[in-house]
Amino acid sequence: MEGQNRTSIKPGDTVDIIKKEHQRSGILTTGVVQQILTKSASHPHGIKVRLSSGEIGRVKSIHPAVL
Repeated sequence: MEGQNRTSIKPGDTVDIIKKEHQRSGILTTGVVQQILTKSASHPHGIKVRLSSGEIGRVKSIHPAVL
């Protein structure tokens, strides 16, 4: 899964995250990465990020860049 490696994610990327309160339901939130919060190189549940909207969650997928 691409959201497990810190090197795959950079500020400005559009991603789908799962917030803590939605882990059981699986509801995803889409947004733009403002800050990467996980310090380690990888995490089995996804890298934790803050979106530009202020929401925090773990990355489940990264949207491809549109040119």
